[in-house]
Amino acid sequence: MSYLASKIFWLTAQPLSLAFLAILGALVFGWFGFRRLRTLCVLSSAAILFVTLYTSTGTVMLQALENHVPRATMPSGGPGCIIVLGGSFEAEVIASRGGIEMNQAGDRFVEALRLVQAYPNARILVSGGDGSFSGRYAGDAAVAAEFFATFGVAAERLIQETASRTTFENVENTKTLIAENGLDNCLLVTSAFHMPRAIGLFRKVGLDVLPWPTDYRTSGVAQLALDFTQPSANAQLTTTALREWTGLLAYYLAGRTQSLLPE
Repeated sequence: MSYLASKIFWLTAQPLSLAFLAILGALVFGWFGFRRLRTLCVLSSAAILFVTLYTSTGTVMLQALENHVPRATMPSGGPGCIIVLGGSFEAEVIASRGGIEMNQAGDRFVEALRLVQAYPNARILVSGGDGSFSGRYAGDAAVAAEFFATFGVAAERLIQETASRTTFENVENTKTLIAENGLDNCLLVTSAFHMPRAIGLFRKVGLDVLPWPTDYRTSGVAQLALDFTQPSANAQLTTTALREWTGLLAYYLAGRTQSLLPE
């Protein structure tokens, strides 16, 4: 239930949805003659759209997360396992067209493949089930078997966690598999902006994994400024940043992490 609630909440809480709801509110208030409230809604929508589309606010917010957790020092002799969090494959596209299709987070599996090839003794633990509303598609852990096999990685090296739909479930289920398989010196591979929340959850359950962020989406040196060159990209970065900051706050308030911005 909490999974569906979080999905529905985010449908309305992302910036462009808020701007639309503000315009809708302006129409309703205007219809009933509440002119001040109508004006307030119009100005709110305009402000949200301007900040989202024409400033680097989203870039700076996402960059703060990406810069927060650096890569760990590689253990001598290499890692014992490589944990990859799902969210990289286009499950619906794969279901209808076949093949292996990645989304913007595909760097997680590109980096995992590089590590797997560089450290042949390491196991690979992929955590990710079907996160769609319908539950009709193969999750990342299932697709990962074909992905790694395509590049000659032996099937016995792969451990699949196919039930999780959220980062919290990723961690809970991964903890069990790590214990069952006696794994240690585990690298955690996920998007850099997602690493603070992920590492905070692992720390909370007592797993000392080694952060290995990838999928960087900012330069690391961006500053707050006007930006009229890429409104659609700015909107996407702002949406991603707000979603991750919201997730950090929600997990902290729920007691799932020990600090708002884990390290």
